[in-house]
Amino acid sequence: MNLLVLGATGPTGRRLVGRALDEGHHVTALVRSPEKLPRPGDRLTVLVGDVIDEQEIASAAVSQDAVLSTMGSGKSLTSDIVGRTVDALIPAMHEAGVDRLIFLSAFGVNETYSQASWQQRFLYRTMLRKIYPDKGQADRKLLASGLDVTLVYPVTLTNKPFTGTYRVGDHVDIKGLPSISRADVAHFMLTQLTDATWSRRTAILTNQSSHRG
Repeated sequence: MNLLVLGATGPTGRRLVGRALDEGHHVTALVRSPEKLPRPGDRLTVLVGDVIDEQEIASAAVSQDAVLSTMGSGKSLTSDIVGRTVDALIPAMHEAGVDRLIFLSAFGVNETYSQASWQQRFLYRTMLRKIYPDKGQADRKLLASGLDVTLVYPVTLTNKPFTGTYRVGDHVDIKGLPSISRADVAHFMLTQLTDATWSRRTAILTNQSSHRG
């Protein structure tokens, strides 16, 4: 498939791009820092641009089968980059005629907050209190956009190897501070290109064995 990836230079985005190329997809990455990605090749096109620019996204999205976003705030605890990206992304995808969107969010955003452990809720109310409202508003806009979106809500991300044994559900039983590898998240996001199970839904990802949904 032809895929447009936003957030391709981040720690999850790089794994997503690498796995997509390994699986034979053609990847277009819209980035500000192309030096953070491998050299462009037969199936990797790197475009220098801004993910909050509607026209740049729309141009990059033309002829793509799907858009995958791993955009995040990086190390910032106050960034509103996710909301600004979504404000540009929705009209850009409509303009380009691309419907399928697989979008990385975070566990604890919106309704998933009620499923969090007390340890997680403490982090969401303190360290992440300025980021999560922006993510929540962005996610609500995506669900109301008319796009065929899958919102991916992983618990704490790690750089551990791929396992393929992670759990997916719309409701989970969380204890403590569970984690999931970015490699597993990348795997799940790519499976959604051909699996409609989580179409127009929110998928929670965790490595914990206890889950519901």
